[in-house]
Amino acid sequence: MLLTFLGTGLSARAQQSRTASLPTSNEDPSYRREFIYGINFNTRGGLIGGASVRSTKPLNQDWARYWSIEGVEVKHPKEQKVPTYLGGQYVPGKANYMYVLRPSVGVQRIIFRKAPESGVQVNALLGAGPSVALLMPYYVTYDYTPRDSRLQPIGPAEYRNEKFDPERNQPIADRAPLFSGISETKPSVGVHIRGALSFEYGRYRDAVAGVETGFLFEAYPKRQTILRSLNVSDDKLNKLFFPSVYLTVYLGHRN
Repeated sequence: MLLTFLGTGLSARAQQSRTASLPTSNEDPSYRREFIYGINFNTRGGLIGGASVRSTKPLNQDWARYWSIEGVEVKHPKEQKVPTYLGGQYVPGKANYMYVLRPSVGVQRIIFRKAPESGVQVNALLGAGPSVALLMPYYVTYDYTPRDSRLQPIGPAEYRNEKFDPERNQPIADRAPLFSGISETKPSVGVHIRGALSFEYGRYRDAVAGVETGFLFEAYPKRQTILRSLNVSDDKLNKLFFPSVYLTVYLGHRN
């Protein structure tokens, strides 16, 4: 009787082990919602391009849908800072800062699934949405200090923060504070589409960390004036289309 009891117990445990090792159904994802925060680096931005947040809802074990919003600064490839005679810096020819908000919706497909407690998961993403460009005038600090023929001051120093104008010959002392032209910001609406691969790391099922790399193509109905020059027309110097390659480092959680 003891042998029979042990045999029955071992058989039951083996059955439980086999059941636990079976993959879960495609209709039964392991989490209900994922929320991540990211720092963006891209070929159209500076040292740090911007930031993003994304919420993902699984549809099954392989597919998910998401919404996201990203805020970045877009720079002209010909932008270059130069020093001033007072030790400041400014960008010659810069007419506007261009900040872009990109709300997106899209789908995510798991290409390679990681082990439950370790490894790397690879996802493919495709998304699209509107792009809201905010063009804020670029202000500089003009030097109005009276000077003699040798450029030596002959009166009290006088500096004014004013919108950059390529037709002016007034000496520039520095770039003005960042938000000097915020009241003159003008919006412009375009569209964007992106495709990417994300590489998800992490040892815990409820924690998310990884990197996402991909391309983004953005277009506007009219040219976005970032730079201006006396020798080149605005239409030739500025673009309608803004393709870029990006990398986002992100952290987040699941529940």
